[in-house]
Amino acid sequence: MSLDKILSIGGRPGLYKLLTQTRTGLVAESLLDNRKVTVGMSSNVSILSEIAIYTLEEELPLRAVFEKIQLREEGGKTSVKHKDDKLSLEEYFFKVLPNYDEDRVYVSDIKKVIQWYNILHDHGITDFSEPEEESGKADEKD
Repeated sequence: MSLDKILSIGGRPGLYKLLTQTRTGLVAESLLDNRKVTVGMSSNVSILSEIAIYTLEEELPLRAVFEKIQLREEGGKTSVKHKDDKLSLEEYFFKVLPNYDEDRVYVSDIKKVIQWYNILHDHGITDFSEPEEESGKADEKD
């Protein structure tokens, strides 16, 4: 499963798998407890593939940050927990992404990234590579 189908829903813990879209919103399934939830259009929903982390040079897609964590941890879970103290979290994130913008990336953001990575790892979602575009389909509009 790609990050294009994984959601973060404002005000709700954890991550969700997009099941279907409806006229009034969407239906998603929690990766934490497998419960289905209906989410209205007014809810703050973020698709993980659309999230980026600020660095000093650019915005780095979340998938690239997950790849760096995966490389550092040799495919395992993170060595810190999302509930660890502020200094431990910042130290860890600096090792993973030394050029992250400390003024715009808050500890709460670091906690989410670590928690999300571990949730995805627990569910076997470990392919964070860029999805290959279907060549030819977009070019065939004549």
